[in-house]
Amino acid sequence: MANRNLKNDERAVLKQNGCLAENWDHVLVSEGFQPDRVRNVYFSGRNTLGIFDGTIGLEEGATVRCGVYNCTLHDTVIEDNVFIASVQFLSRYKVEEGVVIRNVGTIAVSGATAFGNGTEISVLNEAGGREVMMYDRLTAQVAAIMATSRHDPDVVGKLQEMIRKYADGRRSDRGVICRRAEVRDSGVLRNIHVGLYARVSNARHLEEVSLVSSKQAPVTVGAGVIARNVIIQSGSSVDTGALLKNCFVGQGVQIGKQFSAEECVFFANSEAFHGEAVSLFAGPYTVSHHKSSLLIAGMCSFINVGSGTNQSNHMYKLGPLHQGILERGVKTGSFAYMGWPSHIGAYTAVIGKHPNSFDASDFPFSYINEIDGKTVLTPAMNLFTVGTRRDSEKWAARDRRTSNVKHDLIHFGLFNPYIINRVLAAMALMERLREGAPKEQNMVHHRGVYIKRLMLKTCMRYYELAVRIYMGQELMRRLETVSLPARAKKLLPALKYNPAKKFEEWLDVAGLLVPAPVYRKLLDDIGSGVHWKPQDLEKALGDIHKEYDEYAWAHCAALIEERYGVPVDQWDAELLGKVLADGRDQNVKFNNMIYHDAKKEFATTAQIGYGVFGEPQRDFMAVRGELDNNTFVAGLKKENNEIAERVEKAIKEIS
Repeated sequence: MANRNLKNDERAVLKQNGCLAENWDHVLVSEGFQPDRVRNVYFSGRNTLGIFDGTIGLEEGATVRCGVYNCTLHDTVIEDNVFIASVQFLSRYKVEEGVVIRNVGTIAVSGATAFGNGTEISVLNEAGGREVMMYDRLTAQVAAIMATSRHDPDVVGKLQEMIRKYADGRRSDRGVICRRAEVRDSGVLRNIHVGLYARVSNARHLEEVSLVSSKQAPVTVGAGVIARNVIIQSGSSVDTGALLKNCFVGQGVQIGKQFSAEECVFFANSEAFHGEAVSLFAGPYTVSHHKSSLLIAGMCSFINVGSGTNQSNHMYKLGPLHQGILERGVKTGSFAYMGWPSHIGAYTAVIGKHPNSFDASDFPFSYINEIDGKTVLTPAMNLFTVGTRRDSEKWAARDRRTSNVKHDLIHFGLFNPYIINRVLAAMALMERLREGAPKEQNMVHHRGVYIKRLMLKTCMRYYELAVRIYMGQELMRRLETVSLPARAKKLLPALKYNPAKKFEEWLDVAGLLVPAPVYRKLLDDIGSGVHWKPQDLEKALGDIHKEYDEYAWAHCAALIEERYGVPVDQWDAELLGKVLADGRDQNVKFNNMIYHDAKKEFATTAQIGYGVFGEPQRDFMAVRGELDNNTFVAGLKKENNEIAERVEKAIKEIS
C-alpha cells in the first residue's frame, strides 16, 4: 500500500497528543492511520508509520493498544500494529509487524554495518594465525576447516572471500527488528539485527550483533548481557550477566551466569556458565557449568568441564601461543590443570595438575592422573564407567535445535570408525611398548605420559572388547536393512560394500565423522573455487554426512574380512552368526561392567551423610531408591535382553 503525507486533521491530533516534528512533510503514513495511537513522539529525519488499529499481548499477561508512545524516532519505518513505548532514541530501523519495543535507551544504526558478519575471531591462538571469519550461517565444520587449514592458503583464501561477499550482502546503513520480536528494559543496542520472534530483555549493551532467530527456535538475550561483535543462531539463549566479545554462538547454545568469553566460537548445544573462555573452539556439546573454570586456546567437542578446570597457553617465552586439543567425550575433574601444548584422546578423564606438555591422543577411553608429579595414563579404563555411557546416550536426546535447518553436522555413536581406528592403533602401540619394556620396568613412557607396564596387556583386552562390539553392532545394523529371513542370494549383495568407499583413515571434524581422503577432496574443491557460496559448501558437507552409513559399513566390513580372513562375497550364515554372537557376548559383558560401576553409587560408602538423625539406610532408600529400580540400571538390563533377542532372531533368520 502506498504511503501518503499527513492530512491536516491528523497533524492537528498529533500535535495535540504532544508530538513534534522537524518537518511534518517528512512524516508519511499508511491509509487508515490512526493518529490517536501516537503520543509524545519526536520525529526527525524521514519516518513512515503504519496502521495501529489492534492490540498486542505483553509477557506479563497484559493486553495493550498498538501504537507509538513517548519516543524519539529518526529515519524509521514502522509497520502495522506494533507497540513502541518509552524509547529514548530509535534511529534508522525498520520495525516489522507485531513487534514490541518498550523502555529502551537507544536502538540505532550508526553507519554501514554487517551486524557482526565478517568479524574475525582469533580461536586457538590468542596471538592470531587461526582466525575464523564468522557469518550468520557459520557451521562447526566450516569453522574447523578455516581454523585448521592455515597451511593451505588457497582453502583459507577462498573461504574468506566467500564470507566477505556474504557479509557485504548483509551490509546496510539500516537495521531491522523482525516480525513478532520483543525488545524491552534494555540500555544501548547499536547496529544489531533482531530476527523473527527474538526476545531481548534487560540487556545492558549490544553492539554489532545479529540474532538469527525464528518462530520455531527464537533467540533470547537476557539480563545484564554485554555483547560486541557477536552472532547468535536460532534457539540459543545468552543471559544473566554474560560478557561476550568477538564470539559466535551456534544453535541451541546456552550461555549465562556471568560467563565471560572473548575470541570464542560455541557450536550446537554447548553450555557455558560461571567461568571464562578465551580463544576457545567449542565444538558441539561443550559444557562448562562451574565457577573458576578457564578454558583457553583449546579445541574440543562433547566435553564436560569440572569446577576449577584451568588451562595455560603461556610458557613465559614468546607469549600465549600454545594450543590444546581435547577430543570428543573428554572430562576434567575438579581443579584439573593442563599446560598447553597437549593433546587428550577421546573419552578420556583428566584428574590432577599436568603442567608439562603431553600427547595422549593415541589412547581413547583412558584415565589421566597426577601421581608424584607425573602424568600417569591408564588406557581403556574409562570405557566401562557410567559417565561415559550416560554421556554417549544423552547427547542425541538433548539436542535443543528446533529450527527447520540444523547447521552443525553431528554423529553421536559411541563406537564408530574414527574411535575404532584409535582403539586399534592403541592396541598395536601398547603391544610394541610391552615388548620393548624389560619385565623389571614398572612404567613405560610415551609422549609425556607414563603407563604401568603391567596394565598394557590387561587394557589391550578391554580395547578388543570395543572392537568386537563395534563389528557386531554394525553388522546387525546392516542386516536390519534387509528383509529377513533371506537367502544368501539376497543377503550377500546387501552386505557387499563399495571398495571406493572404504577408507582406513578417519577424522572427527567438530562432530562430523568423515574419511580423511573425502575430507581432503573437499578441501581441494574449496581451494579450487568449486564451492563458492555458503549454500554450495553446506550442500557438499551435507552430502558427506548423508554418506556416513555407507562409509562406516565399508570400514566395518573390511575389518570383519581382515579379522576373520573371509572376503565379504564368501560370508556364510556360520560366519555372520559368529560375528553377531561375539558382538552380543561382548556387549553384554560391557554393560555388566558398567552395571558394576553403577553399583558403587549404592554402596555403604555412598550412604554417608544420610540419616542424619538415624535410619541412614532407610533414608538413603527413600531418596535414591534401589539399585535395580534405577532408570539407568534398568535400561542396561533391558538393553542386554534386547540385544540377546535381536541377535538370536537374526542368527535364526540368516540360518
